[in-house]
Amino acid sequence: MSILNKVMTGLAAAATALTLGQAAAAQSTVDEIRERGVLRVAGIPTEAPYFVRDIRTGEWTGFVVEMAADMASVLGVELEMVESSWANSILDVQSGRVDLAFALTALPTRALSVAFSEPTYYNSFVIISPNEALANATWADLNNPDVTIAVDTGSAQDNIARQYLPNANILRFATRDEAVIAVATGRADAIINTILNGMVMRERNPAIGMVYVPEPRLSSPSVIGMNHNADAVFQAFVSAWANYNRRMGNNQTWIVNGLAPFGVTLDELPPGFDFNG
Repeated sequence: MSILNKVMTGLAAAATALTLGQAAAAQSTVDEIRERGVLRVAGIPTEAPYFVRDIRTGEWTGFVVEMAADMASVLGVELEMVESSWANSILDVQSGRVDLAFALTALPTRALSVAFSEPTYYNSFVIISPNEALANATWADLNNPDVTIAVDTGSAQDNIARQYLPNANILRFATRDEAVIAVATGRADAIINTILNGMVMRERNPAIGMVYVPEPRLSSPSVIGMNHNADAVFQAFVSAWANYNRRMGNNQTWIVNGLAPFGVTLDELPPGFDFNG
């Protein structure tokens, strides 16, 4: 074999190896999930109506679980719920421990850590209060030093308090349960939270009062978090799934079904709330 032929043969072998290596490296995110056979989704065990895990059977229920199961079905894989927390779910997406984290409030700072899908639904910020005088209060009315508001520190509702209620008396607590107790015991006039949490909180602890939607209505998109390294096809698929099911009303149906075990129906949601923003 001539030197030229040897060189050409070597180049051809190198090109073949490079092509095979690139093909392996270019395996799509969807192919990885299908090869694994499961879609891994972050779950918070006691965060009804989003997620509930039965401590006896390990079974997961909740409207996010229903949403995630539908997406897994579309992909042709099983759903695997991975125990996490609100604080850790984004870290779990970043590290690759899970593929997705549902029900994230689309804070701009979070977009630096994970990619966001189109909204699955919109979640209004509300107050829950036993004081009927606050039923028609605006955010401007609540921005008053005579009004005491409870929030859990570092949460999306804490951000609302900082932005819209700088003059109110804000009590900040390490956990949401502590903020609920502050309202139930009369230390605070109201607690800020999202409407879905608020409806369940009210049913579990009637002493905290009713759910009210102050004007102007503040609605935050609830999105699905994805790893920034997930390819464009997978990110487009997740957004298309979210957009389609929101517009078709499927997400609303799953949410209402998730509220049903707590005795909450669609008709009981306060005026001024709309899942579509």
